[in-house]
Amino acid sequence: MEHSEAHMNREPEDDARDIGDSCSSSTDRRSLLRWCAWPILAMGSVAASLPILGFLIGPLLQKRPDRWVDFGPVDNFPENATRLVDLLNPLRGPTDGMTGKMAAYVRRLEGDAFQVLSTHCTHLGCPVSWFQESGLFMCPCHGGVYSEDGERASGPPPRGLYAFEHRVRKGHLHVRLGHLPTLQNPGRSVDV
Repeated sequence: MEHSEAHMNREPEDDARDIGDSCSSSTDRRSLLRWCAWPILAMGSVAASLPILGFLIGPLLQKRPDRWVDFGPVDNFPENATRLVDLLNPLRGPTDGMTGKMAAYVRRLEGDAFQVLSTHCTHLGCPVSWFQESGLFMCPCHGGVYSEDGERASGPPPRGLYAFEHRVRKGHLHVRLGHLPTLQNPGRSVDV
């Protein structure tokens, strides 16, 4: 009974003080959490933006020119035949793995006249296959077909296969590699 009487005899100001103490402690806790959250949010934002900045600024800081790659002696390529040449991209990085590999179709016309064609379809970039029997390059993705000289024969591709720049020097076929040919930067043969 004494306990309830003591509780009843309390002044309303005491109750307000108790409520104020609990409010100020929760306010202090909120402000502490708020002040801790902002630096964490800032660090997370910086961490998330670094790859994006690297992607945007990286090419400006590190221009890598294409390189001439020796595909071997001209005699390795029979006349009027198309061969697939697998090689490593000269601009590959140490962590590129399988993506550092590339290929090109080499077609020797006659003498030192060559065509070096990309293995990628001009529609959506799928790999094309060479079929010797029909003399056609075919894309398995959407049915694109190219003639043996790389020109578009049928299907959705907007144009023929892209050609790489190439030259013959001292009996060896050299192909300029690094970037993939595009409409804005197509390859061409080089008379040297």
